[in-house]
Amino acid sequence: MQTYFNIRYEFDRKAVWERIDRQVKEGKADYICVADGVILDHANRNPEYLKVVNGGMFAICDSSYVPLYLKWIYGKRYEQYCGSQIFRDIVAGRKYRMIFMGTSQETLDGLQNRLAEMNPEVKGMKFIELPFRKVEDFDYPEIARTIEEDGADIVWVALGAPKQEIFMSLLKPHLKRGVMIAVGAAFKFYSGTDVQRAPEWMVKHHLEFVHRIYKEPKKQLKRCWGIVSTLPGLLWGEWRRSKKQPKVRA
Repeated sequence: MQTYFNIRYEFDRKAVWERIDRQVKEGKADYICVADGVILDHANRNPEYLKVVNGGMFAICDSSYVPLYLKWIYGKRYEQYCGSQIFRDIVAGRKYRMIFMGTSQETLDGLQNRLAEMNPEVKGMKFIELPFRKVEDFDYPEIARTIEEDGADIVWVALGAPKQEIFMSLLKPHLKRGVMIAVGAAFKFYSGTDVQRAPEWMVKHHLEFVHRIYKEPKKQLKRCWGIVSTLPGLLWGEWRRSKKQPKVRA
């Protein structure tokens, strides 16, 4: 793991999979944050939320821009591992029992049907709509009982950032086992009933944010403004930290 922009990232995909597998085998409860630009922005504005993001196993890098910044500042090459990709990898891997929590029942129904095409075992798994309420008002002991009775190894959570990360941190003390992963928009992307992910050429050229602004202008423009206003200070701070260590070319 490496800490950049104050977030504990794990960029090595093999290490991500090995750590998840070990956590499941050891029967321990924990969570993984999928850190996109929104989480990066919120975490560096709110120290308590930063503690939540860094309080789990690690964060994977959902932002396509963070690797570019790190290449520029440190000369190191890292890859993005976005939420929708780890979601697909684990579901298609057919290795774990899973439970899916959050969003609307319509989206969950569509998601179950779509995921069953890549993993037929999904048909026998639970898709649970969580009520719309403040994050501190959920009945965490009851949610934990539902998960443990199900025997799920992986708990997918989609409540949107920063709510879903706080949800996982509050649920963790009540769980005996299971790896929680917050994937935000992945439920929508794979449900076939909501916003679709950007075309591959836009993702490849770091233009996914343009697609999301087009689909959800009010929501995404507000988020982008927050990210842009925070970014100069983050880049400056990371550049100053880089001067304390030799730059190594990848």
